[in-house]
Amino acid sequence: MALPDQLSNLREVGPRAVNFFNEVWLELRKVHWPTRNETYAATVVVLVVTLTVATFLGLVDFALSYLIRAVLS
Repeated sequence: MALPDQLSNLREVGPRAVNFFNEVWLELRKVHWPTRNETYAATVVVLVVTLTVATFLGLVDFALSYLIRAVLS
């Protein structure tokens, strides 16, 4: 008895998949894709912020290490 139910479910998969991919395509057409210059600018911002945070954390780590060594010795 379960076999006809499985076949009817299988028949629904094709049209549902086509509908899904049509909706995906419509949504992708709405996306604002960045230009080369926008991508370059965003990359520069990410690199600058990353280097700034890394430098700050490195300095804090160095200072705390120095203080802990001074206290323990």
